[in-house]
Amino acid sequence: MNYISKALSYIADPTNWRGSGGIADRLAEHLWYSFLAIVLAAAIAIPLGMVIGHVRKGDAILVGLVNAMRSLPTLGVLTYLVLIIGVGLRPPIIALVLLGIPPLLAGTYAGIANVDRAVVDAARAMGMTELQVLFRVEIPNAMPLLLGGLRNATLQVIATATIAAYVTLGGLGRYIFDGLGNYEYDIVMVGAILVALLALVIDGLLALAVWASVPGTGRFRWTPPTLKAAVVARSNG
Repeated sequence: MNYISKALSYIADPTNWRGSGGIADRLAEHLWYSFLAIVLAAAIAIPLGMVIGHVRKGDAILVGLVNAMRSLPTLGVLTYLVLIIGVGLRPPIIALVLLGIPPLLAGTYAGIANVDRAVVDAARAMGMTELQVLFRVEIPNAMPLLLGGLRNATLQVIATATIAAYVTLGGLGRYIFDGLGNYEYDIVMVGAILVALLALVIDGLLALAVWASVPGTGRFRWTPPTLKAAVVARSNG
């Protein structure tokens, strides 16, 4: 309990937030590593999930790929990459990208594949091309699950981005590794508390985005009115 009170006092001290290596600096580094990893993971996983979900083929391969990637130990992957590439930013970013791909891929595929077939058929009956069906119908309706995958991936990456300090980089993991090395467990607690708080804040923002993206709630008008009318006419017919 003493470690927690010392850690909270450290965080509450404004002088610990300023300067190079301060809390603000470490927080910015942590956010940068996480943002970079999520963007790269999304650039790989989201298009792939969209294509597989739209054509509704290759789902068995997708499930196997997601499960295989989820079983990878991030710290083990990082160590292996350091041995091959060397220390620097690339090994932890690659390891975090591999961590972020499975939830993004699964969420995107599930969202696109589970769009109501009546809505998709109505869009095609109106003369929409396959790209229009994907971008104007399937993606808007799949947005809650897609953002849910982004939410899961972001939380995992933020929590694991502490490994960047393992290869002499910065971020909030610096407090954890430096504290362990110097037997200063209150500093270790500082890093743990800050990572947890950051994850909770980001999770709250993404939960709000998921809530706002649910189609049919009036929060956002995802489906064009003409398409809604076509779906109703198709159901009544």
